[in-house]
Amino acid sequence: MTFPPDDKPHFEPATLVVREAGGSGAPLPSRLEPLAETARDYARAATSQNTNRAYAADWRHYLAWARRQGLEAPPPNPQILGLYIAACASGAAGPSPCSVRTIERRLSALAWNFAQRGETFDRKDRHVATVLAGIRRTQGRPPEQKEAVLPGDLIAMVGTLDLGDLRGLRDRAILLLGFAGGLRRSEIVGLDCGPEDTAEGSGWIERFDEGILLTLRGKTGWREVEVSKGSSDATCPVVALETWLRFGRIERGPLFRPVVAKAVGSERLTDRHVARLVKQTAMAAGVRGDLSEAERERKFSGHSLRAGLASSAEIDERYVQKQLGHSSAEMTRRYQRRRDRFRVNLTKAAGL
Repeated sequence: MTFPPDDKPHFEPATLVVREAGGSGAPLPSRLEPLAETARDYARAATSQNTNRAYAADWRHYLAWARRQGLEAPPPNPQILGLYIAACASGAAGPSPCSVRTIERRLSALAWNFAQRGETFDRKDRHVATVLAGIRRTQGRPPEQKEAVLPGDLIAMVGTLDLGDLRGLRDRAILLLGFAGGLRRSEIVGLDCGPEDTAEGSGWIERFDEGILLTLRGKTGWREVEVSKGSSDATCPVVALETWLRFGRIERGPLFRPVVAKAVGSERLTDRHVARLVKQTAMAAGVRGDLSEAERERKFSGHSLRAGLASSAEIDERYVQKQLGHSSAEMTRRYQRRRDRFRVNLTKAAGL
């Protein structure tokens, strides 16, 4: 079976397995169609919506480049793919050169998309691997980190919200809960009021006298995050969340929803709202006013809340690592923007 070189990710392999089991490409028996649809649903759920969107965009980018060159995109040709990543690195495939990180993500996206079409793409082929190694060597640099939102910054950002408005109450809860939980933006908007509320939710909350327990499905699997009460009602994430739920009259379903004409909708907010919210409130509060507006716009994102907790919590590093759901302490340290890097003096410990 051949696949059209369109711009959409496909979820056909699970169906193909069934068809081939029926014998030499015979049509799928009608009684198995519901099972085939179930298989497609599971295939869609294998990757997150954000990943699916990114992979689809990268696939479109590759197809557009191949068309401009008069090349055939599928099936995968290592020589063509080597030319493609060289074009990405040099800026010949877009308005500006791509970073090493972007090129590696695009290769992952291409491998995934080819796999959905039953094609094999070997990233270790010399035409790809050698070019990529050269790109890493000549262009590799540490990734640009997002600015951490520190406690004083966060308080100033919350102060820019209109707390007499439902949107303001919702956004205050998002900022404070995202910071205190060290949450990714997808984890914030994926929360439900309870474990059985929605099929598309990626976590839920449980309320206790001492605080809130979040059960989350993140990149590293399921984890629990405890968010305790703050020292002041004005900055307490628990109080902020309870206030939003009470005035928004939300008892089940998605935790954070759009507010339209002073009414709370039933749909779930997208994670893009969290990114916009952090940027807008940081700009409004004058955070990092020493930078230009363009630089500030670039430096703040949803990850700024996560980095802020890691940089601000003056406790044993392992507790921060657990809260953020990192598998290694080294990953947690990448989020700590102001840790004491020279607290352990190996030079003196070695006798010098």
